[in-house]
Amino acid sequence: MVVSMMRHKITIAALLFLLLLLLCLTSVWKEQQKEKTPEEEREELVVYSSHPVDFLRPLIKEFESRTGIWVTVINGGTGEIVERLEQEQENPYADILWGGSLSTLRPQSYLFEEYASVNEDAIQDEFKNVEGIFTRFSDVPSVLMVNKDLIGNITIKGYGDLLNEKLKGKIAFCSPGVSSSAYEHLINMLYAMGDGDLDAGWDFVKKFCENLDGNLLTSSTEVYRGVADGEYVVGLTFEEAAAALVAGGDNIQIVYMEEGVNSTPDCVCIVKNTAHRENARKFIDFVTGYEAQTMLTTKLNRRSVRVDVAVPEYLQQKEKMTIIHADAELINVKKKEWITNFKKIFYDSNGD
Repeated sequence: MVVSMMRHKITIAALLFLLLLLLCLTSVWKEQQKEKTPEEEREELVVYSSHPVDFLRPLIKEFESRTGIWVTVINGGTGEIVERLEQEQENPYADILWGGSLSTLRPQSYLFEEYASVNEDAIQDEFKNVEGIFTRFSDVPSVLMVNKDLIGNITIKGYGDLLNEKLKGKIAFCSPGVSSSAYEHLINMLYAMGDGDLDAGWDFVKKFCENLDGNLLTSSTEVYRGVADGEYVVGLTFEEAAAALVAGGDNIQIVYMEEGVNSTPDCVCIVKNTAHRENARKFIDFVTGYEAQTMLTTKLNRRSVRVDVAVPEYLQQKEKMTIIHADAELINVKKKEWITNFKKIFYDSNGD
C-alpha cells in the first residue's frame, strides 16, 4: 500500500512538472512572437525569371548573403511566366519578375506596380525608368550565334545570309510567343530587312520561315544549346548566351547583323499586390547597384545599364554596330498581332 501511494505521488509530481514546463515554453514562444517585427516574419522573396539558371545563381547568392532574405526562383520562358502572372493577379505568388525585354513586357504593365530604384540617377539616360514601372537591368543586343565547327565555307554576316539553301533546316529559332529574345529578333527582322518598311520586313520573315524547314524550338535555351551542341549551324539568340559560351571555350562566333541590330533592355519589376514589397524593393536596388552591375560585366557577359560601369572589352562596342531604333509605341500595340502573324506564316510555310 505504501509503495502504491508513493508511485501515485511520483506520477502526480511528474505530470505537474510537465505541465509547468509546457506553460513556460508557451510563454517563451509568445514573447518571441511579440518581439518579431512584420519585416522579420517575411524575410523571403519569390522571383519569376526567364534568365538562365547559371546566370541567376551568383547574383541571387550575393543578394541573400547581403540581406539575409531567402530567395525562391521559379524559372521559365518569358511568355510562360507572364501567363502565370496573369492567372495569379488576385493572389500573386511572385514578388518579382526578373527578365523579359521591355518590348515584351510593356503590354502587360498592369501586372506590375511603380517603384523607382535608389540607383536611377546612375542609370544611362536611354535606360531610365520613365514609366515608373520598368526598371532596366541590362542592355541586350540581338545576335546571331554560329557554330564554327559546322559553318564550313558559308558566310554569315547578317539576316540575309540565313536564306542560304545550305542552311535549310539548320537554323535554330524559338517561337516569339514564348521567348522575349525571339520576339526581339522578330522586331529586328521587320525593321532591318524592310529598311523601315514593315511590309517588306514580313516578306523576309516568310522566306526565313521557309528556310527553318519546320523547326521552331520551344525555348530560348534550346536555341543556344542546340547550336553549341552541334544540332544547328546558326541560331538567333541574345548576346549574353553566345558570349557565355565563347568565354567557356566553345567554338562559337558572335555575329552582329550587318543590316542592323536591335539592342533592347530587359527588365526587373515588382509584381502588383506583392506580399513582400519591401524585400522586392531591396532586390531591385541590389541588382541595379554598382557591385551587382559590375559582376554583370566582369563575370556574367552582359552590358550594364549604369553610366559608371564599362562595357566588357570582349564585346563589340555599340559604336561599331548599326543600331536600329524601333517605334516603341507601335511595338506595344502590335505585339499580339505580330506574334499571331508569325505563327501563321510559319505554319503556312511548312504545310501545317
